[in-house]
Amino acid sequence: MRRLQERILRDGRVLSSTVLKVDSFLNHQIDPELMKEMGETFAHRFREKGITKVVTLESSGIAPAAMTALELGVPAVFARKRKSLTLADDLYSAEVYSYTKQERNQISISRDFLSSGDQVLLIDDFLANGQAVLGLSEIVKQADATLAGVGIVIEKGFQDGGRMLREKGIHIESLAIIDSLSDQKIRFQKEDVTV
Repeated sequence: MRRLQERILRDGRVLSSTVLKVDSFLNHQIDPELMKEMGETFAHRFREKGITKVVTLESSGIAPAAMTALELGVPAVFARKRKSLTLADDLYSAEVYSYTKQERNQISISRDFLSSGDQVLLIDDFLANGQAVLGLSEIVKQADATLAGVGIVIEKGFQDGGRMLREKGIHIESLAIIDSLSDQKIRFQKEDVTV
């Protein structure tokens, strides 16, 4: 997605050879017009899959997931990282390790919002090591729902997550795939990688 790549180049900050900061438009401050375009793109790429739910992990995946769900005309559901008084029982849960935050989280979705008839599209902001997608996939499996595909805003193509998930046969569509962050420069892969 050309507009996303241009925005990453303009406003993204390379913090290390593995960390890209995009908080000015994606995961702290949100550019709603860009989110709308991303939602339209994901919806176009997955429209034929019969999606009934768009699922993400709080909090950075919520905006692109909501815009995708809006375009598809289905609900968006997000997994919570912490339980609350209103989300305590009857949950699907999985453990996810965050390399960025260096912590493990127990993620949960209420059984009220995911069921065996659902065709699920997972949306996430970044794909690096694949742990968030694996955790969300585990929840989809617990619900006996079908994982129809995964939409990623920014994939770090130089890390193992995308390759590992594709080898498992998971259909992944990434809007921007970064080939390298070395030497403080953002380099994109020439073409999107899909299964």
